[in-house]
Amino acid sequence: QVQLVESGGGLVQAGGSLRLSCAASGNILSFNGMGWYRQAPGKPRELVARITSGGGTVYADSVKGRFTISRDNAKNTVYLQMNSLKPEDTAVYYCNADLYSDRIVPLDYWGQGTQVTVSS
Repeated sequence: QVQLVESGGGLVQAGGSLRLSCAASGNILSFNGMGWYRQAPGKPRELVARITSGGGTVYADSVKGRFTISRDNAKNTVYLQMNSLKPEDTAVYYCNADLYSDRIVPLDYWGQGTQVTVSS
C-alpha cells in the first residue's frame, strides 16, 4: 500500500535552515499534488506549501520568501527547503500526497510527521 516517510527535521537556532524530505512508495499511478502541513501544540494544522502535478506552487503567507517546495518525480519525493527559520516555525511537519493508486478516484495520504524546533 502507499506509504509516506518524512525525514530531515531537527533542532536549529533562529535564522538557521533545514531541508525536509518526503518519499512516497507503494502502488502509485500518478500524483495530483504533494505538500507539507504543520501543527503546533494548541493550534490547528495548516498548509505550509503544496506543489501540483503541473508544477504550480502554493505557500502560506507566513513562509513566502523563506521556504521553497520542490520535487523529484522519478523518486516520488518532495522537498521543503526552510531558510531564515523563526521560533514560530516550531511544529510537527506532515507530508501529504493526493494521488491515484489502485482506486479510480484520488485519495489523500499522510506521513507520520517530523519535528522541527527553532530556538530563540
